[in-house]
Amino acid sequence: MGLLRSTAVVSAMTMLSRVLGLVRDMVFTRIFGVGAGTDAFLIAFKIPNFLRRLFAEGSFSQAFVPVLTEYKTKRSHDEVAELTSRTAGTLGGILFLVCTVAVLASPILVLVFAPGFIHQTEKLALTTQMLRITFPYLLFISLTALASGVLNSYGKFAIPAFTPVFLNVILILAAVYLAPYLAEPVTALAWGVLIAGVVQLGFQLPYVARLGLLRLPRWGFRDTGVRRIIKLMLPGIFGSSVMQINLLLDTLIASFLVTGSVTWLYLADRLMELPLGVLGIALATVILPSLSEKHANADPKAFSHTLDWALRWVLVVGTPAAVAMAVLAVPILATLFLHGKFVAHDVMMARLSLMAYSFGVIGFILVKVLAPAYFARQDTRTPVRIGLIAMVVNMVCNVAFVVPMVMLGVEGPHSGLALATTVSSFINAGMLLRGLWKGGVYRPDAGWLRLGIQVLLANTVLCAVLWFAAGDAESWIQARIWTRVVWLSGVFAAGVGAYFAMLWLFGVRFTHLMHRPSA
Repeated sequence: MGLLRSTAVVSAMTMLSRVLGLVRDMVFTRIFGVGAGTDAFLIAFKIPNFLRRLFAEGSFSQAFVPVLTEYKTKRSHDEVAELTSRTAGTLGGILFLVCTVAVLASPILVLVFAPGFIHQTEKLALTTQMLRITFPYLLFISLTALASGVLNSYGKFAIPAFTPVFLNVILILAAVYLAPYLAEPVTALAWGVLIAGVVQLGFQLPYVARLGLLRLPRWGFRDTGVRRIIKLMLPGIFGSSVMQINLLLDTLIASFLVTGSVTWLYLADRLMELPLGVLGIALATVILPSLSEKHANADPKAFSHTLDWALRWVLVVGTPAAVAMAVLAVPILATLFLHGKFVAHDVMMARLSLMAYSFGVIGFILVKVLAPAYFARQDTRTPVRIGLIAMVVNMVCNVAFVVPMVMLGVEGPHSGLALATTVSSFINAGMLLRGLWKGGVYRPDAGWLRLGIQVLLANTVLCAVLWFAAGDAESWIQARIWTRVVWLSGVFAAGVGAYFAMLWLFGVRFTHLMHRPSA
């Protein structure tokens, strides 16, 4: 129950953050619409945000938490504090230099990540201007990730999970109140990103201080613990964040497509990240310290039980999320974004990429849950190898899907990018699972076949209910905003009720799933 309670706390906080993120995107599309300005901001935000996934939520956290947990389990409190101090000093020093170089080289970075902008001088200049503002966010948010790792290792999950809320709130305030006073209104969003990084770090530091672990950062590149973290972190950059690399490759190719493609992909990605964050990231956040502790205590049976528990929750909760996103793509997009400067054409274009991403929800979540099983055992080489294979698959599929669509004039070639990312996510997840099985690290508990059949039947009923309740796309386009809100709420309620009722009728008992880790 401890893991479930912690997962529920992280999921609730993540849900709050994701919902505010959707509100943020609704504000963006209403005020700025879909065009050169939003495409420019999304690129300027994506570049440091991509590196954030590597240094913060990706390889750094996956390397830092296992080492910190080992120190916490086997060493003194003073040694833990010293490790935290030296890690903060080393990480901060390296990232300060990275940010300085990046700010100076912003035009080059923009052309690397969005080469399609090279012939669009105004868009290129605007993106460069905003990237110089947003890039230092990387420094502050990475130190925030370090503080989050400390808090998570001590079972304080709520504060790190709540912290992203500040980014969404500040960006909304910047769009509404700051933008009207700037010569280029969309640059208000870039300033909002930078301010949010400072606020998020400041919010967490007092809680680290309460643990007695807040000391002045010190350079510690030669420290044994720091060097172990770096050794684990460097190869893990690709392994833990291959999905983000794939998404950036999508953005790079989308920069060559019609204006709006970057934004349509972004909105679909944001919606896909709702179940990914609420379930995948929440489970990964909670099980990493637990798996690390079980590995440190040499308890392989408990290690496998914990992983099995997480995978069952992925099946039970992740699959209906994927079904709902695929069937309700137009209702969701129309309800959230069809107002202001966001028009019906944008809904239909974004729906193509959302449907393509929806099929990959399970793959994305599985990668988030399976990767910690390697990092907890301080094995970063295997995820790197698998991640690189998945990235190559994504690149090949990008060309194989998009080029024919462009040449044949198929509507919405950007959806091919989303589909390629979906394919690579399943390749990644499948190879991670196979590696754990072959290595004897994971042995499924009994009951998987029965549970799979039960979930399949329940999802079949869910799909039918959503399909008939949603109706046709044109009705959603023509409906008023509040009609859409009430209608979509009713469809969701009917779907959730039908799915869980069917699970119950088919014999699934959630009390069994709740107690799985203690087996």
